[in-house]
Amino acid sequence: MKLYQWVIMVFVASIAQAEMKIEVTQGQMNPLPMAIVDFESEDKDTQALAANIKGVILHDLESTGLFDMVPTKSFIQTDLTLEMTPRYQDWKLIKVEALVNGRVAKEADGSVSVGFRLWDVYAESMMVASAMKTKKQHWRRIAHLIADAIYKRITGESGYFDTRIVYIAESGKQTSRTRRLAIMDQDGANHKYLTDGKVMAMSPRFSPTCQTVTYMTYDHKVPKVFILDLETGKQELVGRFPGLTYAPRFSADGSKVIMSQSLNGNSSLYTMDIKSRRVQQLTKGPFIDTSPSYSPDGSKIVFNSDRSGRKQIYVMNADGSDIKRISFGGGSYATPVWSPRGDLIAFTKQEGGFYIGLMKPDGSEERNIASGFMVESPTWAPNGRVIMFWRQGKSKKDGTMAPANLYAIDITGRHERLVPTPIDATDPAWSPSLPLTLK
Repeated sequence: MKLYQWVIMVFVASIAQAEMKIEVTQGQMNPLPMAIVDFESEDKDTQALAANIKGVILHDLESTGLFDMVPTKSFIQTDLTLEMTPRYQDWKLIKVEALVNGRVAKEADGSVSVGFRLWDVYAESMMVASAMKTKKQHWRRIAHLIADAIYKRITGESGYFDTRIVYIAESGKQTSRTRRLAIMDQDGANHKYLTDGKVMAMSPRFSPTCQTVTYMTYDHKVPKVFILDLETGKQELVGRFPGLTYAPRFSADGSKVIMSQSLNGNSSLYTMDIKSRRVQQLTKGPFIDTSPSYSPDGSKIVFNSDRSGRKQIYVMNADGSDIKRISFGGGSYATPVWSPRGDLIAFTKQEGGFYIGLMKPDGSEERNIASGFMVESPTWAPNGRVIMFWRQGKSKKDGTMAPANLYAIDITGRHERLVPTPIDATDPAWSPSLPLTLK
């Protein structure tokens, strides 16, 4: 199974760096006023394509909460082409600070080329110029790549729009739920199911280094861990494990899988080398240790444990040594996940209600950024600035389950958005950025 097949060529011009920049912090921030001009086109086919590309770029950027999109009806200059310099005064009058325009054209081989420009209106300079070429059916990736380029140039940080989400798609009655592995773009587009639901799928996790997913199944009450290569469609059984096994997750370099395994009432952490299948136990004792996650450099592991009497968050070295507790707040903590930047740990907290929270790796500066009757399973965008999780409300009195939905929120906690899925969605996992070439 080949999910995608294309080659994309990208050229970014060498442009003098302008001063415009958004800093993503916890402080108060006003969105940057931006305008996106209708992309130029040659005929009806490219006109529709141009409108679609512009729409995805606009949605990507607007979804961050960092940009305030000025409506087209406010534009004074309506004749801007890719070769022209904007009439800056016209854009200053309507308080636009960043301006984007572009063009879509057909190529002789049937592919399409897309060019765009990003302008700093007040500095009266061009910040980015780019040209891309691909097959027509891959226009959405072009749009996401353009949005990534704009986001990076203005914020100084890598974008996260050219990425995918795997999650568990749930349907059926509460007592007999069907749980399938599903995948989609980060904005909910290009949705498809990866398993048929005959066997329960659980706990999908992306490799931080490639488009590979590890997930679990329970077939006749036997837990199995699989690795699925999304590029080739090849699925590999990592192993069958006695007792209960929880949430397998890749190591920082993708060479190992770390998981929690429950035997005789206790749960300990284990790693398995993917090539040799050698298993190593990292924690021991009469405790329940679960939800391990590696730091981005692979030197540390964060996990939760009841060794203090209730579930708290701990950090240890990758070999299991030097275990230190880092959470000391009220309630119970679970599902800690290290940020790809290494600067924060996301977690779930139960204290009255449920919360998605953040803390530094030493446990300091703890804060909650999302809440609900049930919120679970934080997963990081590859740039470490946005978190996705799932939320479910309270069931009705007749036992009808409330819908379970995915949400994305930035680390400030000030901009939350619903991520659309066709049916109930739980346990999301965010991919690393897609490579420019997928075979």
